Amino acid sequence: MLNSALSIICDEHRSLAVVVQGMQYLVGEYARGRLAPDFGLLRAIVTYLDEFPQKRHHPKEEAFLFERLRLRTRIADPIIAELMRQHVDDARLVTELHQALERFESGQDGGFVEFDKAVAAYAEGILPHMALEEASLLPLACRHLSGEDWVEIGAAFGTNGDPRFAADADADFAGLFRRIVDLASPVKSSGNGTS
Repeated sequence: MLNSALSIICDEHRSLAVVVQGMQYLVGEYARGRLAPDFGLLRAIVTYLDEFPQKRHHPKEEAFLFERLRLRTRIADPIIAELMRQHVDDARLVTELHQALERFESGQDGGFVEFDKAVAAYAEGILPHMALEEASLLPLACRHLSGEDWVEIGAAFGTNGDPRFAADADADFAGLFRRIVDLASPVKSSGNGTS
């Protein structure tokens, strides 16, 4: 069950990274004038960032992975404390994304610049956060957690419904994920004759 639980956690990180990088790509294309803003898509992305990591992924990390690791060893405490602080920051950054998107969509002066900054701040927070979990916390978890711990963690995360893979994933998440992947696909022509 260890490999299954780790795979789910890392797959969810990859899904989240794709969504964040897709949002960064869109903002870059808007800044260069290559795409007109798609506010429906941007609202869906920001809602995803609120719903999936905030309400599904982070709470399960805290309740199952972090809590189990705390029961087995104190060596991970500083890393867990930092990750918990980052979860709080992530919630604040998502709120700022919502607010900046509202101003951008309503056409307020500086709205796009503010949204661009909010996107950059979110990416600068969440991408290193996931890297810290994978490079520092998960190896400690592999060393200190029991088979029973991993069964419980895998069962908890297994109900999240990763939009990339799960047949029972929320249809909105799955559809959004496909749209982002299609938009940000490196196969798309860059307009200079390369593919």
